[in-house]
Amino acid sequence: MSATSLSPTRRDLLAATAAAGTLSLMPSMLRAEAAENSIRPFRISVSEDALLDLRRRIAATRWPDMETVSDRTQGVQLAKLKPLVEYWGTLYDWHKVEAKLNQIPQFITEIDGLEIQFAHIRSPHNNAMPLLMTHGWPGSIIELLKVIDPLTNPTAHGGSAEDAFHLVLPTMPGYGFSGRPKTTGWSPARMASAFHELMLRLGYQQYVSQGGDWGAIISELLAVQAPEGLLGIHVNMPGTVPPDVLRHLRNFDAVPADFSESEMVAYDRLLHFYRDGFGYAAMMNQSPQTIGYALADSPVAMAAYYYDKFAEWTDSGGEPEKVLTYDEMLDAISLYWLTNTGTSSSRSYWEGARAGGGPFNAFDIPAVPVAVSVFPAEIYRAPRRWGEQSFGNLIYWNEVDKGGHFAAWEQPELFSAEIRAAFRSLRQSG
Repeated sequence: MSATSLSPTRRDLLAATAAAGTLSLMPSMLRAEAAENSIRPFRISVSEDALLDLRRRIAATRWPDMETVSDRTQGVQLAKLKPLVEYWGTLYDWHKVEAKLNQIPQFITEIDGLEIQFAHIRSPHNNAMPLLMTHGWPGSIIELLKVIDPLTNPTAHGGSAEDAFHLVLPTMPGYGFSGRPKTTGWSPARMASAFHELMLRLGYQQYVSQGGDWGAIISELLAVQAPEGLLGIHVNMPGTVPPDVLRHLRNFDAVPADFSESEMVAYDRLLHFYRDGFGYAAMMNQSPQTIGYALADSPVAMAAYYYDKFAEWTDSGGEPEKVLTYDEMLDAISLYWLTNTGTSSSRSYWEGARAGGGPFNAFDIPAVPVAVSVFPAEIYRAPRRWGEQSFGNLIYWNEVDKGGHFAAWEQPELFSAEIRAAFRSLRQSG
């Protein structure tokens, strides 16, 4: 362990101890520090008993009546969910994605009293830029698998060696194989601080951060905290909605007359979200434990809950099967089921709501460089004017022609190209 991996406070303490001539204390102090900061290899191994239990529960499903409408206005349609679940219970093979995950270097370490599981993939190219990339809900490292090789080895995917990244992909607390908080307080801001500590612990004194969904919020809060070493951030779900616009939205007001065309489009999408699509978030904001009983006990309830977001938020016209295979959707759902993190991941909404703000609230980031990619089927298409009001150092803004909320999952080549372009100026300035 290098001295630079120690926190400033502990470095100062060790230096003071040495200066006082009490060097006999150093070995034990260093051992304690090493134990606290240890990074251990991690490998996924789900038992056959867990997989058999999943299939048993699916086989015993009691299905609801079919909806009384011919569209998605009452929620997930029975004709869409039933074949997905039947495939899950008979033909789906978890071991395929488990093997794929185990092919990448994975680790676990304790930060701020909680174990954080993460993947760390170093580029083969010299001078690669360290990139912290954070998933969202209902996501995981699985939704980022397709972009690992394009970002770490760009020469094999139409890029240049100068575009390479070292990737650090943490799993959010309460999600997947990271620890599940036993007490309150794991807000998005605390996660941002923990992930900064992770980057330092890995030896990265300078890095950039990227995210969508909760990952975008965490990246933006990291930029608000502006720790030394953070070179810039990229988000594909930016928080740019001004406070006065949020007031209009929460009152379900009509589009303000003085809006530009792009602001009108954004407002219309946000109005739809708050009026017709916010129920899932309201439930988790208020009662994550209540919804958690269904998510912990019924795989079909979990599949329906998450499939609903795949249908709503992908660039698929409400049919996620057009952009994601059954296996891909079930990989994501199975990870939540097999780790029993439906409830603990839902609590991130409760924590976020109590920390103040919301997923689209404008963040005041005056100095840290910010890059934004706007995907057309995102929950809302952020207008550049709002971004310029929120981000004082906006270094990149691009609106692409395809893709949705799960951009890295849906459009990995386009997403990778956006990440390379977004951070290119920071490499040049560095």
